[in-house]
Formats: sequence, structure tokens, C-alpha cells
Amino acid sequence: MAGLYLSALTLSHFRSHRRVELALDDRPIAIFGSNGSGKTNILEAISMLSPGRGLRRAKADEIARMPESVGWKVSALVHSLGQSHEVETRAENGSNRTVGIDGKAAPQLALGRVARVVWLVPAMDRLWLEGAEGRRRFLDRITLSFEPKHAEISVTYEKAMRERNRLLKDMVRDAMWYGALEAQMAEAGAQIIANRATSLGRLQVAMENAQTSFPTAELSIENPEDADFIDNSDALLAALQASRQTDLRAGRTLVGPHRADMKAIYKAKNIEAKQCSTGEQKALLLSLILANARALSEDFGAAPIILLDEVAAHLDAGRRAALYDEICALKAQAWMTGTGAELFAELGDRAQHFEVSDDEGASVVNLR
Repeated sequence: MAGLYLSALTLSHFRSHRRVELALDDRPIAIFGSNGSGKTNILEAISMLSPGRGLRRAKADEIARMPESVGWKVSALVHSLGQSHEVETRAENGSNRTVGIDGKAAPQLALGRVARVVWLVPAMDRLWLEGAEGRRRFLDRITLSFEPKHAEISVTYEKAMRERNRLLKDMVRDAMWYGALEAQMAEAGAQIIANRATSLGRLQVAMENAQTSFPTAELSIENPEDADFIDNSDALLAALQASRQTDLRAGRTLVGPHRADMKAIYKAKNIEAKQCSTGEQKALLLSLILANARALSEDFGAAPIILLDEVAAHLDAGRRAALYDEICALKAQAWMTGTGAELFAELGDRAQHFEVSDDEGASVVNLR
């Protein structure tokens, strides 16, 4: 049996789903149906079983099914490294999201100790073409899959930076006001930098050591201020202090890990990912997700749950079959969506197949 998988999933008033109950085994899951039927909503629900705001980065009050708006709940029976856990996350109408594990309230961070979840969605297709923020978020999500505490550290850094930016905008020049905030930013920021570097290194090794049909990339982290040297808290603290006058003129913090960018070179052609074709860019993203899964399989002890939204539509039959073969070789419970059952024909009985349809404004899911 797979080391990490869901054997049961229940959605209650989640997006378009009034109530869905799925009985599962450890095989991959193929979900097909017309656009707008509610396929992606299932993947989003599973992404909420990990720390953070899920694959759509939605606020808790944006998820509840309308017009009822009575709150939402996702619950699952998670099998992880030989143990079983009853996991649920919910938000009552107007309240914050809560988490429960085995009947007890738990912080979101605890979800990362039970399961690891990675995903690729169509919104990421322009990752290499758009701004650095999206690539940082992508890198941090990968980092979070390796180190669940990365989310907590990032929140600490961002909170201190917001306070520092407020001082900068108010043109506060007294160094006393900055000391504690910059110390917090330096300690958390140095850990963010270290976590990202370690995770990127794990990805690089996983790509280079794999026999795969997907392309490999040369990965790096860059900073517009060439501040990559800031690899410890003392160095980052000194950089923040030295940058204070420049930051005052800008009204914001210009040094630190929040300025970093992830760069990828398509190895086969030795060109930057942003210069590749659309198909090559998609293949590179898939390569990163698969490398992430391989590395996690070694680190965590089991392949993560993989969410791939509308991924099959961008691949020809040969590469599609190669993707399915790699997922099955990883023994990963991958959840994949597509508009037609034919997109998953190469999987055959190696996967469970579900059809999603709309019935008077509510999504219905049936095993096929």
C-alpha cells in the first residue's frame, strides 16, 4: 500500500459541492467532467488539508457554497506512514478556519506533520513570464512541503516587515524604533533563505538523478540587490541597518528574502525558462513537481499527495503516458482533472475514475 493517501474524503458546502463522500484506495484519482462542473473544487478541498490557504489562496469566507453560506467543512481519513488520522478543517459562517486531527483541535502547522501535498494548477502556467512574486510563492510552497515550519517563520518575517514599512512610510528616523523589528526580520529572514536554498538543492538533485521523460533545469535563487550573500542573521541585520536611509526614501524595505526570485535554465537548450515555448514551460513545471515528489518520498518516507489540475490537456499522448507511469512508479496518490475520460485512458485500472457533473447548481460525483 502507498505510504500516504486518503481512503475517504467528505466535502460539505464547499464551493459548488453541497455534499460529496468519496471512498478511495491508494491508487491515483482521475476526475473528468465539463468545465465548471466542480473538478478543481475537489482539488482545492484536498489542498486545504495542508498548511496555508490552499491552491486558490482563498480566504475562509470565500469558500462556502452559495447561496446557503452556512460555512464549509472538509474531512478525510489520511493514511500516513503506517498510521491513520481523521483530519478535518472547517470555517463556520464568518469565522476563521480551524483544524482538527483525531478529534482534537490543532494548529495548521500540524497538518504538515500528517501529510504533504503539492500541486500544479493552470494559474501557474505563466509562472516564468510574470513577476517574481509568483515564483517566490511557488518556491515557498515547495519549501513548505519539505519544512512545515517555513510558513510560521514566513509569517513572523512578514509581520515584522509590515511594521518596519509603516515606520518608513511615516519617515521615522529614530534608530531605536527599528532595532527589535530588524532583529526579528534578520532571524526569520536568514532561516527563510536557508530553507529555500536547501529545498532548491533537494529539487536539483532529484531532477538530475531521475530517469524521466521530462526536462531538467538548472535552478537558482537571485536577488535584485545582489543580496544572496545574506545567509545568516548577523549579515542580514547589518544589511537592513545599512539600507535604512535608502528604504526611507523608497518607503519600503528593499533588502531581504522578500525580494528574491527563482530562476530556471532549460538545460537541453541552455536558455532561460521564460524564453521557452509554452509546452516547454509546462513540461519544466511538471518536472519540478515530480522532482519535489521524488525528494519528499525520500525525506518524508512517502510520496506526497499530488494535485494536477487540467494537466493532461497540455500533453501529447506519449508524454501523458510518461507522466502516469512516473506517478505510478512513485506510488503517489495523484489527483488529476480533465474534461474527458479519454485523457486518462493510459491509466486504465491503475487509477480510480470519477465523473463530476452539475445537477441544478450542485456538483455531483460518481465513480466510473
